[in-house]
Amino acid sequence: MTRDSMPQVDPITVSVIEGALANIATEMGHKLIRMAYSSIIRESEDFGAALVDASGQQLCEAKQSTPLASGPLPGCVAGIMDQLARRGEVIEPGDIIVHNDPYAGASHLPDVGFYVPVFVGDELVGFSCAMSHHVDIGSYKPGSGGQVNASDAYAEGLQLKALKVYARGQRNDQLWHLIRDNVRMADVVIGDMEAEIAAVQIGARRFAELIESYGLDVFRAACTVSLDNAERKMRAAIRAVPDGDYTGVVHIDGFLDHPDPAYSDLPLSVTLKVRGDEIVADLAGTAPQLPDKPINIPFRGSVDCAILVAIKSVLLDSAVHGEIPQNSGLVRPITITAPVGCLANPVFPAPTMCRYAGGIALSDATMKALAQVVPDKVSAGVGNGGGIVFGGDSGSEAMWLHVELFEGSYGGRPQRDGMDAVDCLFANTRNNPIEDVESHNPLRIERYELREDVAAPGMQRGGLGTIKEFRMLADGSVAAESDGHKHRPWGLLGGEDGSTRATVLERADGSCVELPSKFDFLEYRLKAGDRIRAFGPGGGGYGPPNQRNPEAVRDDVLDGLISRENAERDYKVAFTADGEIDHAATENLRRGN
Repeated sequence: MTRDSMPQVDPITVSVIEGALANIATEMGHKLIRMAYSSIIRESEDFGAALVDASGQQLCEAKQSTPLASGPLPGCVAGIMDQLARRGEVIEPGDIIVHNDPYAGASHLPDVGFYVPVFVGDELVGFSCAMSHHVDIGSYKPGSGGQVNASDAYAEGLQLKALKVYARGQRNDQLWHLIRDNVRMADVVIGDMEAEIAAVQIGARRFAELIESYGLDVFRAACTVSLDNAERKMRAAIRAVPDGDYTGVVHIDGFLDHPDPAYSDLPLSVTLKVRGDEIVADLAGTAPQLPDKPINIPFRGSVDCAILVAIKSVLLDSAVHGEIPQNSGLVRPITITAPVGCLANPVFPAPTMCRYAGGIALSDATMKALAQVVPDKVSAGVGNGGGIVFGGDSGSEAMWLHVELFEGSYGGRPQRDGMDAVDCLFANTRNNPIEDVESHNPLRIERYELREDVAAPGMQRGGLGTIKEFRMLADGSVAAESDGHKHRPWGLLGGEDGSTRATVLERADGSCVELPSKFDFLEYRLKAGDRIRAFGPGGGGYGPPNQRNPEAVRDDVLDGLISRENAERDYKVAFTADGEIDHAATENLRRGN
């Protein structure tokens, strides 16, 4: 059916169908959360769920989704169709497809997706999709994070490239045996996969019922209008930005202890070329790929998500524009390019397992570029996140693994301080409750609080990181992939730079060692009683510190977030002996007297 032959659909019908699609995706998310075995899905909600039409356009996504898991789904559908076509295979009713190829739309191997094709009669009309992070994918070391020495994609685990776990409704037992036999903690991994399948099956059923309610022609016409409306909103937002080229460059640590300088202090560059109602994001100037270290970032599945989420969140802030359907219309006016062979467009089989920190930095660089032209709509630099994996009893039936996602923090904003202790930008996962961690793992969290006296000074201060302290209750090991141990989040418009991240190992005998940002499982073997102390980063400050409201400074002092000495030094706010603001002394300090 062409656009000209589509029936006319009134705005109310379009809105009702948009709402119905969003509700279907949200139901998929709830089902997945309720049925998942692992805490990274059940509590951290590191997953995405969406409905995609037959041409690969996303129609909606679950509100619980993290952008890093929902954003790749349209690209995965395109990758699946391409791979099946190359093999001469076709999609049929009753098929369920598993896919995790980072070079065909997926984000990295642990993010395994399941896809159910939806048919009306004999016609393929779309896909019900879900992607989740799994605790193990059969890589060379336990866990699905901290595989920082993977030499190539083959060392990172099972590559599941557009394979049918169900074909015409029949379970492919041989494929399931292969997966079970090649992952650690197989009951948990398979249980999470079956939860995903249940979610996409209910999504496919609801999708088909919705189409049946309105008829395929009306449904398609409504989706076309919805996609076009989203595109118009994005184009209007881009037109409000003056034409020009705006470049943001940030650096990630990479591997600071590597003898080759090409492995550390790596630049990621984003130039936004605004022309009329379109943007080209050009990543020229980004560091070359690392052929044997897994911090390369898949171009389709991670890089696109990082760039797009930053542009969408700044130019179409929901606080200003209200709820906007999250569909592919929003990305039509935006093109992304990156030199082949750079860190943001690697060539297979370059490993990609630990692409997370680089992806956050790309979002941050995009924000930094936008800060040049719309500084009233962005935050200062964000504190990068990352993750740490605890585990023990490797290879035994009693083996355990826990994936702990580190919080980051946002920089100060035009009217508000930066957000404290949150995952940021394209990650946006949830905090893992202490009770859940301790009830499923031999770990005790003995300290979890905001860091004090590290908030970046600014008219609006940077957000605060956390201190989280884990005590091992059994022997085991730990692995980590994070960043920001050297490079501080950038300040904006006179705000100061933020604070770095740090991870410390304290042995039971009291000896301490500061750990690098990235290290493999079994590099540091832990004994019961050893502790890991994780210090989260602080976001950058926004605006000159001496323009901060003295009452806000006083509140931070009373809350223990900054000291009186730092208030006077950084913000030029003086206090009387009883803790009240000394307005005369403050005025003198701010005048430079």
